[in-house]
Amino acid sequence: MSDTTLIIDHNEPQGRFQTRVDGHACVLDYQLRDNTMIIQHTGVPSAVGGRGIAAALTRHALDTARQRGWRVLPLCSYAVAYIARHPDYQDLVA
Repeated sequence: MSDTTLIIDHNEPQGRFQTRVDGHACVLDYQLRDNTMIIQHTGVPSAVGGRGIAAALTRHALDTARQRGWRVLPLCSYAVAYIARHPDYQDLVA
C-alpha cells in the first residue's frame, strides 16, 4: 500500500495521525511538549497489518515534525525501528 492510496489526517487536538483501511482505524499517537513530538504509540489492527500502514503513518508524522521545526522523541518501538531503518530522519531525534 502506498502513501498515495492512504488519506492520513492529522488530528492535532488529540495528538494523533489517523487513517481508516477496510473500515479499521489505524493511528499514530503523540504528545507535543516544548516543540518535541513524543511518539507514544502506533496501532494498526492485525486484520490490515503488513501493508505498510504503520510506515506511512510514521513517515507522515516525521515529515510533519520536520516541516514544523519539531524535534522527535520516539518512545514507540515501531517508530524507533523506523527511524533506525531511515537515517534521513535521524536529525529529528531529540
